[in-house]
Amino acid sequence: MLLLTQGPRTWHGLSQLKPPGFPRTPGQPLHLESWLSSRHGPAEMNGQDQSQGPGLRTKLLVTALFGVGLGGAWLAARAEKEQQRQQLRTEALRKAAVGQGDFSLLDHRGQACCKADFRGQWVLLYFGFTHCPDICPDELEKLVQVVRQLEAKPGLPPVQPIFITVDPERDDVAAMARYVQDFHPRLLGLTGSPEQVAQASRSYRVYYRAGPKDEDQDYIVDHSIAIYLLNPDGLFTDYYSRGRSAAQIADSVQQHMDAFCSIL
Repeated sequence: MLLLTQGPRTWHGLSQLKPPGFPRTPGQPLHLESWLSSRHGPAEMNGQDQSQGPGLRTKLLVTALFGVGLGGAWLAARAEKEQQRQQLRTEALRKAAVGQGDFSLLDHRGQACCKADFRGQWVLLYFGFTHCPDICPDELEKLVQVVRQLEAKPGLPPVQPIFITVDPERDDVAAMARYVQDFHPRLLGLTGSPEQVAQASRSYRVYYRAGPKDEDQDYIVDHSIAIYLLNPDGLFTDYYSRGRSAAQIADSVQQHMDAFCSIL
């Protein structure tokens, strides 16, 4: 209100005032951004960028390299620890004297075979019987899944899948031939006399016992459940219980392949 009462003379005086410190060329509008940039010349600004930029980049690079180094060292230590654990397990299993005996059986084509016939091959071995309602088909399907997963990895040697019956009374050559064809083209079914099957089972410490027969003369065979891994030397290397998945078994088999060194 005071300015309004002073009249045009006061407004004319105010219009002559200039903001201090704002350089202005006659005929050009005043820009705040250009004034601020003029307070720091290009040389000064570039100097600040150069003094801060390389130092920050160097720190980031050193930090990244340090992190990569730590990560690599941790992975190497983990791999070495896993290899040592695997070697200790293998040595302990060998001391258990599993699978050290031989066997003589017939395959599902009627040809005689023994353990020495599989020398030079990796073998996954399962004991069961063809009349098993659920567990044996599930375990055999898991076994062939392992074989397929390993087949899909280039550079790995083939694995021979084998199924040995613990029910020789019903699982003759013809019954084994019909049964194995439903799983994998390379799955080998082995059978024999009760004495031959008992010898092979004892060699791998496989427990089995036929249950009572029903009115149809049908029965169930109670037996231990495990998948055995034999290395190319024919030696028992590892076993996998029912709780192990196909992927876990395939990883373990590959680790054994990588660490294998023949002793024959």
